Parts: sequence; C-alpha cells; structure tokens
Amino acid sequence: MRESALEPLIQRLSAYGVPAAIAALTVLAALGWEPQYPAGAASPLELRVLAQEGDLTPAQALSGLEASPAVAYHDTRLSESPFWFSIAVQPARGAIEVELPSRHAVEAACWDAGTLAPLGRASRAGAAGAMRAAKAGFALALGERATSTTVLCRATYSGPARISALQWAGDELRHSSDRFHRNAGLLDGGVLLLAAFVLVAAAINRDATYLVFAAWLVASLRLAAISAGWDMQWFERSVPPAWLAPLRQFTIAAYILLTYALFSRLFREPLQRIGPAWALQAARLCCLALLAAAAVLPFARFLPFMWVTAAIGIAVLAFLLGRILAVTRSRVAMWYSASLGVVLGTGLYEVAAAALGVKELIGAVNSVTAALASSLLAALAIAEQMRQERAARLRAEAELLSTYQGLPVGLFTLDREGAFLRVNPAAARMLATDPAAAALRWTDFFPARAWHEAAEFEVQRDDKWFHVKAAPTEGKVEGSLQDTTERYRATERLHFLAENDALTAVLNRRGIDKRLAAELARLPRERSLALAYLDLDRFKLINDLFGHRSGDEVLQQVCRRVEELLAEGHALGRIGGDEFVLLFPGTPIRSAAALCRGILEALDSLPYQSADKAFRVKASIGLVEVAGGTPAGDAISMADQACRAAKAARGESLMVYERGAPAFKEREQELRLAKHLGAGVAPEGLYLVMQPILSLRAPHDSLDFEVLVRMREADGSVLSGGRIMAAAENNGYAAVIDRWVLGTTLAWLERHRESLGATRFACMNLSGASLNDERFVREAFALLAAQPRAADRLCIEITESVALHDLANTRRFIDRVRASGAKVALDDFGAGYTSFSYLKELPADALKIDGSFVRGVQAHPANLAIVEAIAELSRNLGMQSIAEWAEECATVEALRDAGIDYAQGYVIARPQAPERILAAGSAAAFIEDPALRTFVGERGIGILSPPALIKS
Repeated sequence: MRESALEPLIQRLSAYGVPAAIAALTVLAALGWEPQYPAGAASPLELRVLAQEGDLTPAQALSGLEASPAVAYHDTRLSESPFWFSIAVQPARGAIEVELPSRHAVEAACWDAGTLAPLGRASRAGAAGAMRAAKAGFALALGERATSTTVLCRATYSGPARISALQWAGDELRHSSDRFHRNAGLLDGGVLLLAAFVLVAAAINRDATYLVFAAWLVASLRLAAISAGWDMQWFERSVPPAWLAPLRQFTIAAYILLTYALFSRLFREPLQRIGPAWALQAARLCCLALLAAAAVLPFARFLPFMWVTAAIGIAVLAFLLGRILAVTRSRVAMWYSASLGVVLGTGLYEVAAAALGVKELIGAVNSVTAALASSLLAALAIAEQMRQERAARLRAEAELLSTYQGLPVGLFTLDREGAFLRVNPAAARMLATDPAAAALRWTDFFPARAWHEAAEFEVQRDDKWFHVKAAPTEGKVEGSLQDTTERYRATERLHFLAENDALTAVLNRRGIDKRLAAELARLPRERSLALAYLDLDRFKLINDLFGHRSGDEVLQQVCRRVEELLAEGHALGRIGGDEFVLLFPGTPIRSAAALCRGILEALDSLPYQSADKAFRVKASIGLVEVAGGTPAGDAISMADQACRAAKAARGESLMVYERGAPAFKEREQELRLAKHLGAGVAPEGLYLVMQPILSLRAPHDSLDFEVLVRMREADGSVLSGGRIMAAAENNGYAAVIDRWVLGTTLAWLERHRESLGATRFACMNLSGASLNDERFVREAFALLAAQPRAADRLCIEITESVALHDLANTRRFIDRVRASGAKVALDDFGAGYTSFSYLKELPADALKIDGSFVRGVQAHPANLAIVEAIAELSRNLGMQSIAEWAEECATVEALRDAGIDYAQGYVIARPQAPERILAAGSAAAFIEDPALRTFVGERGIGILSPPALIKS
C-alpha cells in the first residue's frame, strides 16, 4: 500500500515540481544573478572615411581624410574597393583596444597617424602585429594612452558592410568576446540538438516533413551565424576564407528553398483549397532562380538579386500564410505559422535594412533572435503535433479495441506453438469457449498445423465449417475465423443443383450429359453402351387437371420407382418436364432391354398417390446401343428418336435400336447434312421433284403440282424431303433449304412460263422455323418481288399448327404473300383442335386436309363426315379444298362426291421430274391406275406412256 501511495507523488514531482523549479531558477538567474562574463559598454569612436580611388599611400590617404567629415559610421553600399578611415582614440587608464566590428570585413591594416608606423595587419586567414580577430571583426591593441591618438586604417569589405569603431578598456573586449562565443555555442548546440531530435522523429515516423524541418533548422542556424558574424566557424572549426562567400550564398538560397518546401508540406491541404496557383508558382520560381544565382553569381552581384527574389518570395509566403491563418484553426498550423512568420518577417526586415541602409534596429531584430524564436515556436508546434498524434493514437486504439470486441468476424492471436494469446468475443462464441479461459490451444478445437507462412483454408469442427486466414507476425500468428457453415452448405447445394434436378434429386441435363460424355470418352470404339430415353405418356394432363403440385409429387415417385430398379453404376437424369435419360454402363443391350421392360412394368403397376388423388402413368422408352466415341448429344438424340418410335408403335412401349440399326445410318446422314447446312449454303445434290395435284372438277384442263425437295448422296442414294427437313429443323437450318426451294421454284416457273399454260398453282411447303426467321422473310419477299410473273402461280403451304402458334404474325405474313401475287394454303388442316375458331382470321386461298382424314376415307364414315364439313366450310369461305394422301381410286371418288376440289396422292401420281411436268398437258396425264383412268375419263386426253417412277 505504501509503494502505491508514493508512486503518484514521485510521478507528480517529476512531471510538475522539478520542471517548475528549473523554470523559476532560470528566471531568477537571468534577472538577478551576476553574469559569468561581465563586460562594460564600449565607446563608439568618430571616423573620417575615404573610399580609395587608385593607389594611395598611407600619407596620401591621411591627407585626403582631413577633408572628410567626422561620422559615427559609414556604409560601404556593397562596394568591394578598399576604404581608408581615421579613428580618434580617446585617452584612458589601462590598456585600450579598438574593435572594428563589421562581420563583412575581409582584411584590415592600421598605422599610427602621427608616425605612419604600422601597428598591425589582420585578415580572415591570420593576423600580425597588434591586430587580431575579435568576435565577428578585428581588434587593435593600443596599450595605455594618456592623450588622444589618431589611428589610420585601411580595410576591404564584402557585402553590405558598415564601417564603425568601438573603444574598449582593459579586459572588457575579451569578456565580450567570451560571451559572444559562448552565446554562439549555445545557439549552435541548442538548434543542432533540436534538429537532431527532429531528424530522429523523421527516421522513426518515416515522414519526409520532419527531415525537411531538420534541414530548415540547420539552415536557420547558419543564417543566424551570418547575421551574428560567427559563420566563419562550424563545429569549432574555422571555415577556409575562400569558402565564406560561396557558403553564405548557398546558405541563403538553401534557407529560402527549405522554407518554401516546409511551408508547402505543412500546409499542403489548405494550399490546395485556398492557395492561388499563381502565388505558389511565383514562390517556386523564386526558389529555383535564387539557387541558380547562388551557383553562378559572385557575392556582390548575388546580394541585390537575392534581395529582390527574397522579397518577392517572402511576400508571397506571407500572403499565403495570412490566408491559411484566416481559414485554419489548427493549433499545429498556428505554431508552425508563427515560427515561419517570425523568420519570414525578420528576413524581410533584414533584406529591406540591407538594401536601404537602415541599420537602427539591426541589432535587436536579426537572424539570431529569429532563429531562437522560430526554433522555440517550432518546438511548440512539434509538441502540439505530438500531443495531437498521441490523442489520435489513443482514440484509434480505443476504436480498434471497440471494433475488435464488436466485430462479428472472429479474431485470434496464437504463439508459434499454437497456444491462444487472445480471442475476441466473436471467436469465443464460435469456439464455444470463454475469452478469458487460460491455456487454450489450437489443437483443442482443430487439427494441428504448422504456422510458417500466411495461409487461408477451410477447417471443420463437428458439424460446422470455418474459414481461417492466418499469418505469422513477429513471433505470433494473427488470424481471423469466420463461421462458413451456411455458406458451405449453400455451396454444396449449388454444386449439387449444378448437376442434379432440384425437384427429383436425380441428375439434370448437364449432369447426365457430363456423365454420358465421360462414359463414352473412356469406352473403346469397338465397345458399346446402352442408353435409354424415357417419356411419360400424357403426363401434361395431370398438371393441367390437378395442378403442378400433384404433377411434382408424381415425378418424385416415378424417380424413386426407377431408381429402385437400377444397379450400381447406372444413372438416371431428368432432361425435361416428363422426360428422362437412363444410362447403363457395362450392361449388354439385351440386359438393358429387360431392365427397361421391368421399369415400364413398375411404373404402370401401381397408381401414384397425391393427397387424396391417385394417378396411373404409363411411359415409353427408346433404348439404343451407342458406340464408343459417339458425341453425347447425338446419343441422346438417337434415344429420343427411338422413344418417339415407341410412342408411335401401337401396343409396344419399348423400342430398341441395336448397334448398326438403320436409324443410326439415318442419323449419320442427318448429321452430315447438318454439317453442310451449317455453312448457310444449300448443299450439293439438292434437286426438285413435283407431284401432280388432280382437279376433281376439270381433271384434263389443269396441270397443278406440289414442289418437293430431294437430295442425291455421293453414293447415289436419295434422301427424301422429310428426312432433309427433319435434319434442317433439328439443327436450326430450315431457312437454308426453304430459301433454296423458293428461289429455285420461282426461277423454274419463270423460265418455263410459256410451257405451263395449264398450271394455275404450284405448291411449296414452308417450314414453321422459316416463317419465324426475319432474315428469311425479308429474302423471300425480295424473291417474290423480283419475279412477279412466277409469283402469281406460287402457292405457299403453311402448316396449320405453325399458323396458329402466332396468329397475328401469320396473318401479316399471309397478307404480304397475297399482296405479292402468290397464294397461300393451310397445310395439314384438321389436325389442330382449334382450327375452326381461328380459320376466319386467316385469309388463305386453300385448305389442304390432313392425310389422316383422307386415307381410306370411303371406309370411315366419321372421317368422311369431317371431310365433307371441311369442303363445305372452304366453299363458304371462298377457299379451294385439297385432299392429300389419296392412295385408292375409291378414295378419289369419295372425295369428289364430298365436294373436294383437288386430290393429291400416289394413286394419281408419284413425284415426277420437272421435265415430265413440262411434257404433260394435265395432271390426269400421269394417272396409271386403270380404275382411276376410267373414272376420270379419257376424252381428249393424250395419255402419256407410263412414266418412270421418281424415288420419293
């Protein structure tokens, strides 16, 4: 308890008592104690001064001085010519010494005026006789003189010198010199110590401002030395005389340069806000000009230049300083401003005094007093800045501690052995421990690890994950800890969803594609892989009738049933709403087929429950045997094709394509064709065939037909139009084929216009993809506009389902086609269940009845009733009716009786070469069926010889 009570007392005495006592003792000593170097006052002596012109002997100079008036001093006004002056020395008891105090004196010599005997000589290099160097100038020892004595002197000066003489008695000049040198030493030591302190601060803080300030203090000291006359020495060493003038020039220039540099550094921010640019530029130019002048001009010419530039620079800085003080209220800025203001004001005064010859106050206001005052003010500024920095540091530490405690991120410090030195509350909560708990180690919570370098890693503790950043620093390890459990789970979920379906958790399209591609890539080309495509039949009805929630539950149950039957290594992926892909690596095609049958049976065996509802779902599967090296997209496309075949086959829900099946060859042809179409140019081998369309009202008077496209392969085989368009539409190149067919058809109709007098229309089918291709539409109408005579015989067929997909767009297209002179027919009419409600919106010229109603219509009363209704509807709407897929004579007879206008089908004619169309007089000329020939009649018909069949 006693120690704790004494400690504050000692601290208070040290901080306040002792410094106060030192200050009081200093004031007492300055005001009341006797000086250590007592010296009386010197007596000024009268002078007579003569500037030397030419060479003068002492006698001639003495004679010339008799005409000069007696004065107390004489200013040289920068003249470097010798001056002669006589001094009237007064009698006194004891030894007499005469001081020539000018610091600008270069050399001096004195004679006894009565005898012209030399008394002594002195220069900055040395002295002889009764003369010696004293303080800033020279002194002449005369000994004791009972009567007045006249001394003749000759002296040379450099700079704005003032010639004067002081008479000292006894040892008073020696005491005055001792005090002069002591004061110079104190000023030297004090300012240099302050500069050293600032230099240390610069090194510690790594701040160039302190470095500039230290240099400025030294320059202030040297400027004060010039003013006081003791710049001839430096660290108790004498400066060589030849160096004095250059050093003075450099000192003055360096001081002004450093003053500007320090000023601009200390007040950089306020100068940017309030300092006019022209003022700063003027100050910079003055600094550089003065530095250059100090390097090249002699001292006598340098001084006038320095007075002018220094006056401008000081005035500019004073102006800026005034503006800064008017705006800035910072204590540091005020102390710095006062420090610079003292020096700038004193410098401006000395420049004016030296330039104008006003010396009255030079002793009271000079660079010595300025150096002391500015150094003191600068020390106060530094102290204030240190106080502010300390206060800011304490605030920052408090804020940092508050942040450390309140930061939601865990922060910790370890020693190199892994022991916790400290943790913040957030880290303690994550680790479920007390921050104040002792002897906690990293290994108490996480696996051990080395801490040799910075690291960033994820670490797990129980069911939680943490993200750790740590780095070794000075024997410790500083790190942060973030609970990333939720992010980790979310990331894992995102990774899962990237390749898995969110609803069913099976693989999604990307996941099954990736898995399939990997299996095919490592499968040898001679080996094969079983791949199935599963499609739920009429699943859309569940969504439409009972809602998507019920549909989603059914899909989840479907996947569970399928997964129960799959073996290890098999994969199930959902690639559409109700479409799935099954992958059977290493499973023979027959085993895979048996497994698919089991899947179909399992899906259909029991109903699916959703709430209080039960559903039965059937499926179709297409199973293919895929060779190694096959692209994954092609393999899935083949399986899809097999699945569609299974759907189309009645009574069979599984279609198997083994390796080498024709479907694979067809797929290869489709891919080859798609590759050709990818260039945007119709492939070689395309050609047109034309299937006649028979008029049931005037069969012998018309030659109408539909234009169909074929492609002859390099091996001579022919691809049908359906295959060509399927490949084009599946790969996005339908417009390439349609553009070629349209252009070629129009050109052929134009070229053979005279030979086609019986042709009222030539139909061509337009793909739905082309109808929605803006570029194709522009090019199509350009072709129609370029060949208007051919266009009036063209009839463009648009599939009913395509027309109803975008009714407004279809209506615009039909209007433009008819405006160009061509005709429009709605193809496959009757297949859509909304046809009749929209028919009135589509101003077509003809309806082509879907072949499913036409084939064998005579044997199906329902189909016949539909055909008759369509025929009646078309007549009422002013349209022609065309029935396709007429394959029997009885069908043609039934169509005529139903009121159909035109018939098209194999019983009339297969597709023909264009040359045969040109050689025929009518569509009836191509009929080969005897019954149909009889039905149509042969009046006036030049029946062609049986035509060669065109492959379709």
